Amino acid sequence: MSHDLARALNGLGLFAVSVVLLVAFADQLVLDDLPCPLCILQRAAFVAVGAALVLNLRFGPRPSHYGAMILSGVAGAVVSARQVLLHIVPGSPGYGPTFVGLHFYSWAFVAFVAVVAGGALMLLFDRQFAADRRAAAASLPVAATAVFVLAAAVTLANGVSTALECGAGLCPDNPTAYELLGGK
Repeated sequence: MSHDLARALNGLGLFAVSVVLLVAFADQLVLDDLPCPLCILQRAAFVAVGAALVLNLRFGPRPSHYGAMILSGVAGAVVSARQVLLHIVPGSPGYGPTFVGLHFYSWAFVAFVAVVAGGALMLLFDRQFAADRRAAAASLPVAATAVFVLAAAVTLANGVSTALECGAGLCPDNPTAYELLGGK
């Protein structure tokens, strides 16, 4: 696999992670569906996956970046599997709305499994690691820069909303209002 193809796939991955975070954030704002603590941890894992992809885009693909991506994906899969198991009891309505028949935490599990598999597959292509590091750190295409900006904006927005929701203490198990905005 060429360095350019690896860069394109990493950019596409970062875009996909940004869309996942954007959809979760839009659900939070539009449907007033505040994320639970496990949902917030899943979002943090997606942010960590995105950070590893940013490293690959900015400094060139490295096995350590893919390793960080895989570890973040495994952590996110564990958290989302925990949430799935909490709501798998017969008669449990689950937490939050469904999308195409599955709750967001179920989709998150599927996405994290895809992240782990994708990172492992990318590690199989050694030629991407042979590229000149100076060329990899050269200026990024406009599309990659736009994806960086999208990822940074969505990450910042999720971070601010989490701070508003949880305040200085623990996040509530079943949040109904933003703590720092005077909600109870």
